Amino acid sequence: MRFLAALYRFAMAACCFAGTYEVWHLRHYSSLVYFTFQTTLLLGVVMLWTGAATLLKGIQPPAWLKGCLTLYSVIAGLVALFVLPAADPAITPRVFGLLTVTWAHRVVPVGALLDWLLFDPHRRFKWPYALWWMAYLPVYVAGVLIRAAIWPHSGPLADGTPYPYDFLNLPVLGWTRLGINIVEYGGVFLALGLILIIIDRALPQKVLVAS
Repeated sequence: MRFLAALYRFAMAACCFAGTYEVWHLRHYSSLVYFTFQTTLLLGVVMLWTGAATLLKGIQPPAWLKGCLTLYSVIAGLVALFVLPAADPAITPRVFGLLTVTWAHRVVPVGALLDWLLFDPHRRFKWPYALWWMAYLPVYVAGVLIRAAIWPHSGPLADGTPYPYDFLNLPVLGWTRLGINIVEYGGVFLALGLILIIIDRALPQKVLVAS
């Protein structure tokens, strides 16, 4: 089972890199401003680490890091499902027959969640992790706003708009609405992080699929 778990994790890394094809292959570096691309690339690296550690019985990534990226991947999938408009197939690249956004927003979140549920030991998350995992949100938002202020026509949108998501578009929303959006999304981050910790504490400590 150890080899099966390692193979699954290497496959997950491949899915992560398929979902971020625009960045590393097409060199659309402005796309790195997307939360999904940032977190999916990081998850791909961590999955390579996890797969190698599983295969060689080495040191696994710390629980807080694996949990953090699993949470972010699930959040990206939920935002894509309930908030973002559907991708245009005419301009979105395909990898192995699937749109890159399908890899990043559908395959990777489900796969990451299954990997954590089945192949990771549980009861390792601490309650403060939910707050730690939230820290990335204000840093990310600040990065988007600073970048937009310095390079107002840098994309990633085709018309040069530097705001990757409508709910971060400061000129359209204004500071008050933007602040409300950040608080609302912060609440979702916290709630989902707590749910992940509750599930982790409810599951058996031993790996569900022995590796």
